[in-house]
Amino acid sequence: MNFEIIFEDAFLLVVCKPNNMVVHHAYHSRNVANETSLLQLIQEEIGIKVYPIHRLDRKTSGIILLAKETQYVSKFQELFTNNEIEKTYYGVVRGHAPEAKTIASPVKGKDGKVHKEALTHLKTLAQITLDIPVKPYDASRYSLVALQPKTGRMHQLRVHALKISHPLIGDAKYGDKNHDLMYANNFGWKNLFLHAGELAFKHPFSEEKFILKAGFPKDWIALFEEFSWQNPQL
Repeated sequence: MNFEIIFEDAFLLVVCKPNNMVVHHAYHSRNVANETSLLQLIQEEIGIKVYPIHRLDRKTSGIILLAKETQYVSKFQELFTNNEIEKTYYGVVRGHAPEAKTIASPVKGKDGKVHKEALTHLKTLAQITLDIPVKPYDASRYSLVALQPKTGRMHQLRVHALKISHPLIGDAKYGDKNHDLMYANNFGWKNLFLHAGELAFKHPFSEEKFILKAGFPKDWIALFEEFSWQNPQL
């Protein structure tokens, strides 16, 4: 199977989305014939149709909630709109990030014009300095961070990381291409280092409390070993 099933019941399918995969194709998408979306992959591999409750960027890996019927979607979406679900992402960023920081900075909406309020809590879990030069410096520094978004704006975490001058590694749009090239050339890692690692919530139908986790992709596991960083899910 090309994706991991994290949890399943009569209402919900929770899976780990791979890097570089769209959740579903946009209407009239040109890429429909060229690539398989997560929803198509699920239908092909386990034979069920599911409906996304929230979104993940194409480049972001990790946990995503999918409803088994359209009538269940709104009930789960209320968890997000009412801030009743705790989301934890993990990222690798350029530089030594602060020990803890609250980032309250507006983010552009889908139309690219209207800015909307956005809030993210950041906590640094590990840091490293490598004897590998990246212009204009003779060495390079990185941090492993946990990110908890309290709003759900498009590209929020990627924009907020850039706003504090600690862009995510592998982010072609908001990142630092010199560091991305270093990772690709020295380690062979080319994916965005942003992973939706954990969701904590109370099931709106069963009222059971869940803490669900998505394991890290292989690039992350290799990075933890290379940098001697503790896997934060262990």
